Amino acid sequence: MPDIIVMFFLLGVIAGVAKSDLKVPKAAYDTLSILLMLTLGLKGGLALHGNVHWQLLPEVITVILLGIAIPLALYPLLRKWIQLSSANSASIAAHYGSASAGTFAVALAFAEANNLSIAPQTTLYLVLLELPAIVVGILLYKKATGSGASMKGIWHEALTSRGVVLLTGGVIIGYLYGPDASKEIAPLFLGAFKALLALFLLEMGVCASRHLAPFPLHHWKLVSFALIAPFGLAMVGISAGIALGLPQGSVLILAALTASASYIAAPAAIQAAIKEADVGLAIFAALGVTFPLNVLLGIPVYHWMVGVMSGV
Repeated sequence: MPDIIVMFFLLGVIAGVAKSDLKVPKAAYDTLSILLMLTLGLKGGLALHGNVHWQLLPEVITVILLGIAIPLALYPLLRKWIQLSSANSASIAAHYGSASAGTFAVALAFAEANNLSIAPQTTLYLVLLELPAIVVGILLYKKATGSGASMKGIWHEALTSRGVVLLTGGVIIGYLYGPDASKEIAPLFLGAFKALLALFLLEMGVCASRHLAPFPLHHWKLVSFALIAPFGLAMVGISAGIALGLPQGSVLILAALTASASYIAAPAAIQAAIKEADVGLAIFAALGVTFPLNVLLGIPVYHWMVGVMSGV
């Protein structure tokens, strides 16, 4: 049986495909996403409290390099094989180089449910992948078209997106105050983590169903990419995690993140910076195809791959 939170995602998909009137009001969804991203940040910050040291530097640099390398590798593939425009190729490369907070949350819950060891700094991976991938995607488009977008504007869009602000802020607050000083807010954020995630996934299921019915068969090349790329990208994440000597849970989460695609922070930043890009196309691939793949099948497969590749 899948984890119970995955069933909420399936419920949302089924309701959407069946044309049910089920929907989470926008205000409630915004509240849920804010609470979820703050909770993820706080969990990471609390775990980091008293555990920050210089030995983390190679790990931080490696994850940042992954965020740079993935969109650089995907752009020519999207441009030449899928034959997308330079704007859409740069947009989708940025979305897939970036990471999904929802996928991170599901992978974290999966790792905790299976008693896998998770390093305190693991939450940082989400932020470390998000920023460079967005910036690289915008720079790829700028180079291909000779666009005059300023670096200041690019960094502003990347750094001030809602997801980055909430995740980074949560990490900093959790790190500064630690478990003892956060006891009064812990029940709301940490105690309700799985419940928040279940409701968030319910809405994600409804959203995904909108991209699946009717299924856009004319985008079959993009669909193939969104189904195949996650497994190759997961292997990159697993290889990096094993090389860094990370615990098994952290390797799994890094694999899930490299295999995921952003549908919260990246769309807002890309839409503002690359006007010619069809952000809906990127959201279709990220949320309509890759997210369900990762939640329903990918994460357990990546767990198996971690065991095989690490010899456990």
